Amino acid sequence: MAQRLEFHQKLVEALGSRNVYFQPPESVQLTYPCIVYERSRADSKFGDNANWMYTPRYSVTLISRNPDEPVLDVLAGMPMCTFERHFVSHNLHHDVFNIYQGV
Repeated sequence: MAQRLEFHQKLVEALGSRNVYFQPPESVQLTYPCIVYERSRADSKFGDNANWMYTPRYSVTLISRNPDEPVLDVLAGMPMCTFERHFVSHNLHHDVFNIYQGV
């Protein structure tokens, strides 16, 4: 969990505000721009029948009214980050990234 909290802090610093939410319930009122992230999968490396490297991946979504939010470049520049897709819903721009953490 400490690793996830460190990742959370990196996202807060990237956004420049505390509007970063980990798997928020529907009852949470989001403030935009914001980042919503969740665990999506993990990669494991095995040797001698043992798991010697476990790297969790998070799906990170930037949600904003601005299609050119400056934090886009910051997120895209994070180590082990890939851009997944962009979509618009309810006049809000969603940019989805996959970011591996923990190596």
